[in-house]
Amino acid sequence: MENFVFSNETKIVFGRGTEALVGVETAAWGKKVLLHYGGGHIVRTGLKAVVEKSLQEAGVEYIELGGVQPNPRLSLVREGIDLIRKHNIEFILAVGGGSVIDSAKAMALGALYDGDVWDFYIGKAEPKKAMPVGVVLTIPAAGSEASPSSVITNEDGWLKRSVDNVILRPRFAIMNPELTFTLPPYQTACGVADMMAHIMERYFTNTREVDLTDQLCEAALRSIIKYAPRALEEPENYDVRANIMWAGTIAHNDLLGTGRVGDWASHTIEHEISGIYDLAHGAGLSIVFPAWMKYVYKHDIQRFVQFAARVWGVDPDYHNPERTVFEGIRRLEEFFKRMGLPVRLSDADIPGDRIEEMAAKCTDNGTRTVGRFVELGQEDVLNIYKLSL
Repeated sequence: MENFVFSNETKIVFGRGTEALVGVETAAWGKKVLLHYGGGHIVRTGLKAVVEKSLQEAGVEYIELGGVQPNPRLSLVREGIDLIRKHNIEFILAVGGGSVIDSAKAMALGALYDGDVWDFYIGKAEPKKAMPVGVVLTIPAAGSEASPSSVITNEDGWLKRSVDNVILRPRFAIMNPELTFTLPPYQTACGVADMMAHIMERYFTNTREVDLTDQLCEAALRSIIKYAPRALEEPENYDVRANIMWAGTIAHNDLLGTGRVGDWASHTIEHEISGIYDLAHGAGLSIVFPAWMKYVYKHDIQRFVQFAARVWGVDPDYHNPERTVFEGIRRLEEFFKRMGLPVRLSDADIPGDRIEEMAAKCTDNGTRTVGRFVELGQEDVLNIYKLSL
């Protein structure tokens, strides 16, 4: 096990009706707020009205900025930074899912920086300070409500890049599973794939003697596998939704990665797909992860046997471990299909005519590798794209 420092300062306010507490939670951080959200969903469900009433009752003034899209855009982030500076905003309240939260985090960085916020996403600048951000979560998926990560898409070149720093963790996250009852099945499924991928990125590690966190990862995956199909069948089952919502947070709040070095190749490879084709991130991950597994499993075949056995209940064939490995991957793909997700680029109507371009962008034209479990160069990434066709 590796040395580690674990600290997560995000206050989780979980349960029925908790969105009504947003005014009190926000007022502790600022009296002039940017209310940041996506489209009309929070209006149609009445959530926006509840949030506005709570803010008003707490004496919090707010300026609105909606319009966040999946794979959030840099142009809207820049617009938000201008608003924050113009109105002397003290706090950013993100009401939505991972895209809204990531956009809010980008604004939190950029508003206190003299240069272009994109500098942080291309490694030109290191985050030193950020405005405080709070969250009312509506989509369990990205885990951004308690993570130190933000992912933004630059329309100039359709580059999707991330930044990670502990100063980006939200100050609080209000999480009411009832707010997820109206999610479309496909959005629910994409969220499930995203949180599973966050766990698997940490699970496939070269670090030895990490059985405790192995088993925590496996338990979280088994719970998601149990409850996700039920969420499609019983969308208003509170306990089902609650288990999924909490799993999404645990998957990416760094607890499952303590003492171990994660991989993150599949996320990096997927970013090129959703950056160009605007595919939902979870759908891209359901395509990339099985292909990545097929390409790298020989690096540590016993870890893949363990994954198949402990997560998917495959009886290990110790005389033919590859049979066990591929049965585990098959069950993963079948689960994604059952959830209505693609497992090939063709399933998402994405052609293979740009995979060379994506492999080049992913590795900066072959000047860098991706992944820590197995370091992958441009040719490796291209081969994984080929396996996903």
